[in-house]
Parts: sequence; C-alpha cells; structure tokens
Amino acid sequence: MRIVVYGAGAVGGVIGARLFQQGHDVTLIARGAQHEAIRDRGLRFDTPEESVTLPIPVADRPAAVTFRPGDVVLLAMKTQDTAAALAELSAVAPPQVVVASAQNGVENERLALRLFPRVYGVCVLLPAVFLEPGVVEAYMAPVMGRLDVGRYPGGTDDTARSLAAAFAGAGFESDARPDIMRFKYGKLLTNLGNAVEAVVGPGEHGSEIARLAREEGAACLRAAGIDAPSGVTLVSEIRPIRGHERLGGSSFQSLHRGTGTIEADYLNGEIVLLGREHGVPTPVNELLRRLANRMARDGLRPGLMTPGQFLSSLGGSAPA
Repeated sequence: MRIVVYGAGAVGGVIGARLFQQGHDVTLIARGAQHEAIRDRGLRFDTPEESVTLPIPVADRPAAVTFRPGDVVLLAMKTQDTAAALAELSAVAPPQVVVASAQNGVENERLALRLFPRVYGVCVLLPAVFLEPGVVEAYMAPVMGRLDVGRYPGGTDDTARSLAAAFAGAGFESDARPDIMRFKYGKLLTNLGNAVEAVVGPGEHGSEIARLAREEGAACLRAAGIDAPSGVTLVSEIRPIRGHERLGGSSFQSLHRGTGTIEADYLNGEIVLLGREHGVPTPVNELLRRLANRMARDGLRPGLMTPGQFLSSLGGSAPA
C-alpha cells in the first residue's frame, strides 16, 4: 500500500514523514516553494525529540505521479482548495483509488464522493506547523497525535483497518471507527477557535470568544440532530521544539504565511450554514468568518483586534 500525501503542508508533511520513517512507501504532492525545497533538499522533520531530513519522493501535481493498484491518496490541503485538487486527481487517478480526507471540517468527504466511490474520513488531532518551505514541525511526543479512520459515509472495512494500523505503527493513536463523521463534527467544534487565533491572536485571551463560538456550534449540531463527542483525550502533551512553543493553529499559519486564503468558510461557516438551515443564531461564528476572510484577502497578519473590540463588534456590523 503506497500512500500518496496530496498536500504536504503541516498535517500532510508530518503524516508523510512519520510513515516514511517507518518504512512505508510514501509519495508527497506539494506545490511551489514547498515542492522545490523537498525535491532539492528533502523534507526536514522537527519534533521535540529529533530533527531529521528525509528524502521522500515528491511531485508537484497528480499528473506527475504514476498511480498503481492499491494506492491510497491522503488529502491534506485546506478545504477551499479541495474541489480543484480533486478535479486534477480524477483526471489521472484510477476511479477505484482510495481517497482519505485528513482535513478539518466535514465537507471534503462529500466533495470526494462525487468523483471517487472509495472515500474515507480521517479525524485529525495533530498539532503541526508549516511556516518555512521544506520544514514541518510536530509538537507532540512521544505520540504525535490521533488519526482515527472510517469509511464515508459510515462503516469500517479492511482498508480502514489497514490505514489505522499504519498510522498506529507510525507513532499516532488510531482506531478504525464506523461513525467517523461523528468524531469529525466533534473536531469541528474545536476548530471554531482557529479563526479566533487569526482575529485576536493565539493565547488564553481569546478563550471567551472561542467558548461562545463553540456554544453556537453545539446548538446548531443539536438542532440538526448531529450527535458529536465533546472532545478526545490524547496521551501526549504539546512540547516545545528547541525551546520554541507552537505559534498557532492552521488558520493562524495561513495568515502568517500570507497564502491569501483561509478555511473559515468551512469551519465557522459550516456552523453559520447549519444555523441558517435550522433557525439558530450564529453571530459569533459569522463575525469570525467574515473577519478571517477579510484578513486573508487583504494580507493582514494575525491579531486584527483585541477580544474586547471583537465582542463590541457583535452589537453592530463588521466590515465585509
């Protein structure tokens, strides 16, 4: 089983690196400067316990990969890039290729199932960082994080169990779960805080805003009849790398790198959508969504306003 990691950023790079270290057949797909750095120098993989450079094969697009029977394509790009990425993949990959979504949110699996019949969800709990081309960091040790797997829309099978076993052997907690999307909805509630880090900066000072966003999210899931767990406990803790703490989550990193896009429409925006469908007000998540998108579009750095300014803005209209 070869694993083709499509989107070798923070999460994809760390998963690919750990699988490669354990002897798995891995190919990365990366773009631009990330592709060039990995192609020319290898992927540097930093953890609290080691720093290694790995000669992982890398391609710059799906068309540069010769797909083989038994390949698993692990999607790891942001959701706003998934539709275009899947269109490229479907043009060159065999229809029966396994597609597994190691992504935040709950929209990616639906997008994949439109094009491929064998789709799996991966619920990712992995504090990883990608800020510099050719370098990914994993801040949890000795267990790197948690990667539960299940068939989409439900069930388990030999492929799900094989993926879970590969992840577990590579240093992650991993179970094959028949109700994987239930856990991904639970993770969605946690990810509502990603835009909080983007708008007011990381740290405990944004905890009240994150709490309000999660309360709205939980109310929308209840209204939609979606039963989601409140959280998953990991056996490891986040630790510094060479004395440096992890800066922030995926949305913070998108703004820090100036990518021009952010995944708020598929995190906070998912809650806004459910709220509109089921008559649940979602002012906190709507404001977070709008502000995060504006910041990405305008190239602004994390920390647009203070928590007090954000909470005051809830009473009026936020800039579009």
